Amino acid sequence: MVMKSKRTGDFLLLANGLVLMILLNLFASDYFFRLDLTEEKRYSIKPQTQELLNTLTDDIYIEVYLEGELNAEFRRLRNAIREVLDEFRIYSGNRVKVSFIDPTIAISQKARNEFMEDLAAKGVQPTRVVERKDGQTSEKLIFPGAVMTYGGMETGVMLFKGNNPRISAEEINRSVEGLEYEFSNAIFKLTNIDRKRVGLVLGHGELDSVYIASFNNALLELYDVYKVNLERKQNLSDYDALIIAKPTRSFSEANKYRLDQYIMNGGRMLFLLDRLDATMDSASREDYFAFPYELRLDDLLFKYGVRINADLVQDRNAGFYPVVTAQQGNQPQMQLMDWPFFPLINRYAAHPITRNLDAVMMKFASSIDTVKAIGIVKTPLAFTSEYSRRVSAPVPASINEIRRNVKPESFLSGNIPVAYLLEGKFTSLYKNRFLPEGVTQENFLPEGKATKIIVVADGDIARNDVNPRTGNPQQLGADPFTNYTFANEEFLLNAVAFLTDENGLIKTRSKEVKVRPLDREKVRIEKTKWQVINLVLPVVCLILYGLVSVYLRKRKYSKA
Repeated sequence: MVMKSKRTGDFLLLANGLVLMILLNLFASDYFFRLDLTEEKRYSIKPQTQELLNTLTDDIYIEVYLEGELNAEFRRLRNAIREVLDEFRIYSGNRVKVSFIDPTIAISQKARNEFMEDLAAKGVQPTRVVERKDGQTSEKLIFPGAVMTYGGMETGVMLFKGNNPRISAEEINRSVEGLEYEFSNAIFKLTNIDRKRVGLVLGHGELDSVYIASFNNALLELYDVYKVNLERKQNLSDYDALIIAKPTRSFSEANKYRLDQYIMNGGRMLFLLDRLDATMDSASREDYFAFPYELRLDDLLFKYGVRINADLVQDRNAGFYPVVTAQQGNQPQMQLMDWPFFPLINRYAAHPITRNLDAVMMKFASSIDTVKAIGIVKTPLAFTSEYSRRVSAPVPASINEIRRNVKPESFLSGNIPVAYLLEGKFTSLYKNRFLPEGVTQENFLPEGKATKIIVVADGDIARNDVNPRTGNPQQLGADPFTNYTFANEEFLLNAVAFLTDENGLIKTRSKEVKVRPLDREKVRIEKTKWQVINLVLPVVCLILYGLVSVYLRKRKYSKA
């Protein structure tokens, strides 16, 4: 009876367990959830990305070209890519199809070269990695990117943020933090049919089409871009954002009124303004001084809460410019020297626009101050380095200044803000003022709706160089003297993305993945202790457990 009862009890326990497992599976199939127990939620994806993945109506194919023989840092990046795309696959209902490919597996060298050229044409650029192992230095080309295909369209996406051949853990970590945004933004490019409308304001000496071509082409991948002439009285409410890029002529009161009322009605603005007239063409003159432009926008910006000062910032952390330092026969000897008027901006606010952003090169930028504007939240987005200073107009901006000795003690003004984000309900410049001639009081708004404005005290941040031989525009941010591409384009695209859809995918740039490196000195000191704990202690515990078990068993049955 005892044995029969025990068997019945075991059978009932097994049956109850099976029923419980079936019920749990049925519940899980109807209520999907995932748990991420990491502190910074590194394995979770943002709700914006989840919503995007839920809208997929077809399979999307992702080929990642980070495979093969990789060093430890890039293996970490590859593993992070696997983890992110696995989450994408799950939240998309298995519509995301992923494959990892080694671009060096082609049989012949010719086939490999053609394959790599094809990748580069799709936007997956190679990265040269320099490593030192066993006293030997080696170089290798890798392609840390992916090609994504959806509905007959494809786009390339770069997954590594950095241009330094000696890869650092910090660069890899920045890349890991940006993976979700890079992939989701690429999916958005392929699937978006409700494109935002962005207007480039013209008619005041703004950047010519060839000098803004790179930025314009980058915008066209995501938005419908239009030229806006304020004199033609186009309906500005049709645009989700307006961009003013390096105007050189003054705005009439009527045009300022139209911009003001566009903002009062909730319009978003990106101002890229030069306060002083300074160019490298003029800087070749020994006696050149930079004087302020008369744009007549100062009162408008002042009313909204900022003032671009009539000065230029100089920074010891600056870009290079070639200077003739000697003459050898008939050949001038050139040398790249720091040009303080080209500050390299790599100090940013903790904001999605500037999160994980590489350095941005500005040219003849000015400083920005804030003024009182009730209800407006002002966020400084970008700063010069701590080794910088302001030089008030008129500013001697001759290239010959490079040759003179620079006194480091003169560059101690600290971090100077050069870009601001303004958020809130703005007050019209024309409140309690006479309206411009020819403008009626009809539909005038003295107080505005909640909106956002970004002001950058440098118009050249959007200006690309032009190849002097072919006349073709170059990549925005590309420095022809160092072959380094600065993050000008990424900064501007992030700014436009935030203005047009601040609650969209730009929010995914706030993701943080903490690196918790071991204390190497502590590891060296406590190495033996932890080796004993991890290797010897488990064996000792197992032996003790066996001895105690044998003793208790022997004691139990010896009494019987």
